[in-house]
Amino acid sequence: MTPKTYKEIQLANRPEGTPSNEDFAFVEKEIASPGEGEVLLKTLYLSVDPYMRGRMRDVKSYVAPYKLNEAISGGILAEVVESNSDLLQKGDIVNGTLKWAEYNVAKAEKVQKVDPTIAPITTRLGILGLTGLTAYFGLLDIGKPQAGETVVVSGAAGAVGSVVGQIAKLKGARAVGIAGSQEKIDYLINELGFDAAVNYKSDTFNEDLKQALPDGVDVYFDNVGGEVSDAVIWELNNKARVVLCGTISSYNTPGADIGPRIQWKFITTSSMMKGFTLGDYASEFRTGAADLGKWLQEGKLKYEETIIEGFENTPQAFFGLFEGSNLGKQLVKVADPEFAEL
Repeated sequence: MTPKTYKEIQLANRPEGTPSNEDFAFVEKEIASPGEGEVLLKTLYLSVDPYMRGRMRDVKSYVAPYKLNEAISGGILAEVVESNSDLLQKGDIVNGTLKWAEYNVAKAEKVQKVDPTIAPITTRLGILGLTGLTAYFGLLDIGKPQAGETVVVSGAAGAVGSVVGQIAKLKGARAVGIAGSQEKIDYLINELGFDAAVNYKSDTFNEDLKQALPDGVDVYFDNVGGEVSDAVIWELNNKARVVLCGTISSYNTPGADIGPRIQWKFITTSSMMKGFTLGDYASEFRTGAADLGKWLQEGKLKYEETIIEGFENTPQAFFGLFEGSNLGKQLVKVADPEFAEL
């Protein structure tokens, strides 16, 4: 039976520095019946992602900031528990950008039906979803790795970085990862097939990085910014390409993030640095998803998920992103399906 009320997570304060529990509010609301063309959705899994930290600031960006005292939104996997649309029926699994809430009412055309027979449904929030596509388009369109080149990726054990390194290997490049623990270093090398990996928390990080890059850097996929990226940039080869995907090291830094002046390095090496957001490639999503799905089914791509159970633990899952506690995609399991057989 569908309950009469549900809880959603609202942004209670705009964090200064590292977010805390006080910045989130769990608010109880009554469940509404779907209107014409709408569906009532029960959340099964939700995604927490680093970019959400930027949306908690009241600043102009590529996407509007979250509003105070309104629900945070993100990637959601849900089950249709009531349908008032011909497009979807009870028991269908869908994904879309929805509220951090136990239940959502949405227009049927605003969510995408998921075929649970192709791959585990959680892959639609990770390797076959926005994070996989981010890795695919950023690396292949901007980085353009060639066989024999060296591709470096920071945040390499995360949802995006782990896919970047594997695609680089598929293209015949040498993949070097940067991560924050020995466990993650071992995972990158032994499980994902990276050629080398370096722990940025080590006291010998700079020396270790140089040793891992005997032929310099041709492509750098930057997920973290900060001192890690400063160190990689000094190793750029002539006509290197730097792909700017994220700056997670500074997301919780109050004020400006100050670093070295790097323009001369790009001039002297004729290198290129370009930022992007996934929305730049919206018209090409189908092509990227098809390639990722094919490589996954062929066993050429692997993925890892860190799943925390319980809607009430969503803030803790979010905090963990900035502590490096996740391996691969960070998800929160909210509930089991009522009608679908997975």
